[in-house]
Parts: sequence; C-alpha cells; structure tokens
Amino acid sequence: MPRDQLVTDWVASRFPEQSVHITPASADASFRRYFRLTWPDGQTRILMDAPPEKEDCKPFIHVAGLLAKADLAAPRILDKDLDNGFLVLTDLGRIGYLDALNADLSLADLLIRPVLDALVQWQCSSTAGVLPPYDGSLLRRELDLFPEWFIGRHLGVELDDAEKSMLDRTFKFLINSALNQPKVFVHRDFMPRNLMVVESAERLTPGIIDFQDAVYGPITYDVVSLFRDAFISWEEEQEIDWVVRYWEKARAAGLPVREDFGAFWRDYELMGLQRHLKVLGIFCRLKYRDGKEKYSEDLPRFMNYARKTAHRYVQLKPLLNLLDKLEGNTEQIGYRR
Repeated sequence: MPRDQLVTDWVASRFPEQSVHITPASADASFRRYFRLTWPDGQTRILMDAPPEKEDCKPFIHVAGLLAKADLAAPRILDKDLDNGFLVLTDLGRIGYLDALNADLSLADLLIRPVLDALVQWQCSSTAGVLPPYDGSLLRRELDLFPEWFIGRHLGVELDDAEKSMLDRTFKFLINSALNQPKVFVHRDFMPRNLMVVESAERLTPGIIDFQDAVYGPITYDVVSLFRDAFISWEEEQEIDWVVRYWEKARAAGLPVREDFGAFWRDYELMGLQRHLKVLGIFCRLKYRDGKEKYSEDLPRFMNYARKTAHRYVQLKPLLNLLDKLEGNTEQIGYRR
C-alpha cells in the first residue's frame, strides 16, 4: 500500500544511516495506526501514522501537553511532521491494561486502584476554555447515532412517530443530566484498552493513550467509561466498590463531585447510558461504513448495560420498552446483516 511505503521511506529519511526496525504496534477505530521503531541497541519509539486528509494531529499534540503538565504517564512527542501526518512518541511499553486483566483477573484491584489516582490527578488539572466543550449539541449528535446506525442500519427497524418522540424526550433527559454535572477534563475513552502498564516505572503506573478526543465536560464520564467498558465487564459489587473509592478520592482532592454518593451514582448511570447508546451506534457505523466488523461483537454487552440502567429509573421505562421490542426483532442482535 502507498501509505505503508511512505512510512518506510519517512523513517529511512528521518533516521539516515541508522538501522531502524519497523513493526506494527496497534491500530484503533479511526484511521490512525501505530508502529514500534526499534534501534539495534534496543531503544524503541512509537510512530503514529495519521493520514492528514483523514486525521488531525493537532488535538493529540495539545492534549499530550496537558497530560505532561499534569505529570501523568502519557506519550511525549519527540518529533513531528504534520504535512505527512507522522508523530514520533515515547514508548510506554507492550503491556496494555486489557491484556493484563484478561491474562489474570485476580490482578484487577491491584491494577485499577492506581488508575483511580491518575484519573483524579487528570481531573484536578482541569481548566475551563482549554478543551472543546462537551456541550448539548455534541451529546445530541452522539445519541443520534443510535437510531440512525443501530436501529435503522443494523436492525433494519423504522421507528413510528411515537417512538421517535419518546427517544427525543429520553435524549433530552440524558443531555440535561450530563449538562448539570460539574465539569472537568474528559478523556472520552478512559478504559483498559487505552491504558498501559508502564514497564519502566518504579511503581505501578497507568500510561494513558488515545486521548486526542478529550473535551471539557461531565465529571462522571471517564469514571463510567472505565467501569462499563466495551471489552470487559465487572460484577456490580466490584464496580460499586471502585466507584466509591473514586468518589472518596475525588472528594478528598477537592473535586466537585456530589456530596451524596447516591446522587453521584445516578449521574454516573445516566451518563453511562448516554455513552452506551452512542457506542451502539458507533460500533454499527464502524461495521457498515468503515468495514470494521469486530466491534459489533460487543453490541450485546452494550445492550445489557443500557437495559440495566433503563430498568432502574422510572423516566427511562419507555426506553426500556423500546429496547425490549428491539431485542425481540432478532435473536442474534450482534450479528445480523
């Protein structure tokens, strides 16, 4: 592929007379790819390949600076070529949190507790006006992905006028809940897949990656992203234990969380539902528009998250009825078409 050749040629020109080995490191849901550059002495760097016609490196550079200022473990930018869409980054290692958890779930508490500290540290560094606002328009655009891509494209269902009106009311309810929360820096995909076990650290430290979409918005967003994840689910007892620990740490640090944990938990669950409906739409868009089918395997997980929350709140009973109806349309909700 022409882009692959460009990567090879760019590395050769950037590091002349050096034998740099290029291997794939990872890819994500966007058009970005990552390569590990390895020198003969074992030194490594990460090359981000972000085609400029499809991706903008500037937000990544900006948020990387904010994370560095907050003294968090995140890739530092060593070199950049924005015309070609390349960034050379420090290498946080090869062990991702998701891989570590899948390999040994008994390590979960040991791994997660430092993440809570890192999240509080990130939020404590927040300043208004530095990142784009997670405003009502953005929240609504995300929610609209659910009827367009999940209901319409994936399930092939056309909603009637009453169902459309119900969804509109539900979306406004979720958006109002989100907008009424205290605001902090929001990573927006703060989950085990985007955390690294930093091998060079003296103590267990989570490295933070894939942060270019960060915004300024609801304080519960990153918390619920962490514990109601696309790739791993937790028993509710364990989830509540970690969320309480976060809430206690946040209060001790002076963050503006609700004084009553019950009120915080309600904010957390409603914020999660907004995210889950959005993700159901995004994963279907990835499948049908972008040809990335693997994400659709987790559609049942997100339907379960959504139904669990909708079941708990009287304002969401009409949504629960719709979700029940949609599940009745296909026995294999994650794999149709």
